[in-house]
Amino acid sequence: MHKRLMKKGFTLLLAGLSATWVSTSVMADQRFLTIGTAGVTGVYYPTGQRICQLVNQGRSEHGIRCNAESTGGSVFNLNSIRAGEMDLGVVQSDWQHHAYQGSDRFANAGPDDRLRAVMSLHPEPFTVVVRHDSDIQHFEDIKGKRVNVGNPGSGQRGTVERLMDAYGWTMDDFSLTSELPSREQGQALCDNRIDVVLFTVGHPSSAIQEPIATCDARLVPVSGQVVDDLIQQTPYYFSATIPAGMYPGQDEDVDTFGVGATLVSSTTTSEEAVYALVKAVFDNFETFKGMHPAFGVLEKESMVKQGLSAPLHEGAKRYYREAGLLEE
Repeated sequence: MHKRLMKKGFTLLLAGLSATWVSTSVMADQRFLTIGTAGVTGVYYPTGQRICQLVNQGRSEHGIRCNAESTGGSVFNLNSIRAGEMDLGVVQSDWQHHAYQGSDRFANAGPDDRLRAVMSLHPEPFTVVVRHDSDIQHFEDIKGKRVNVGNPGSGQRGTVERLMDAYGWTMDDFSLTSELPSREQGQALCDNRIDVVLFTVGHPSSAIQEPIATCDARLVPVSGQVVDDLIQQTPYYFSATIPAGMYPGQDEDVDTFGVGATLVSSTTTSEEAVYALVKAVFDNFETFKGMHPAFGVLEKESMVKQGLSAPLHEGAKRYYREAGLLEE
């Protein structure tokens, strides 16, 4: 009798330890979330930071710790998510499309059928910045100039290359091309080491604010038939305006085109973790909108669908259905 009880107790102990191990293992998978962003002077980095701030405020309820990392940008983030090195990433809507479809820079890797959309974020106008004494009045005037095209792997660089293709230009059409990250490009412009900064970014941006404040840099419009045709042919580009007064000395709207920032993940990130993240943002929506000027235009309804080429993550879909933002 005593032996049977001991055996039964040992079996129950093993079962309890096994259940504890499984529970701990599941929690370990969901305990940490890493969001890839971009350079620290752009809008992606504070976007990731603010999302993680809201997630971490509810850590006592869901047990998840969120961390946002500065990275090389959209393409880097998408490759890292595909490789399982990152849970989520802030990426341009065009590169989300290409990664899911396996097109453009992702042609060799092929379609990423595990990529999942989480939410749409702020608009990102394509922005051209020159010094105040420059003779450049329009995007087409940058031909033959010293141009910062952005670091490889960034969404900024990808948009530059797509627009150049539309114009029939190559890098040889510039007298110099530089690949400075966003934190260095403003100073290089003011130091007269380059003539033009090309940047895809949400506004206002400290990376744009810096050269405007330091050396009276100004914004240049990007418009015309070539741009109109590109927008017409491409589902993830749209007309955009940088409103007057966004920066000191900017008295008029600046016409351009743009993409949207989006948050993506993959099927390997748990439904519970993504649900907790989306809930943290949408349950505190007005707080989130007030966390950065670029978020002021956000609307819940558009964040569920605008610029999202990949299927919605099951965790995001679950929250949106519960909140009445997505039909069953």
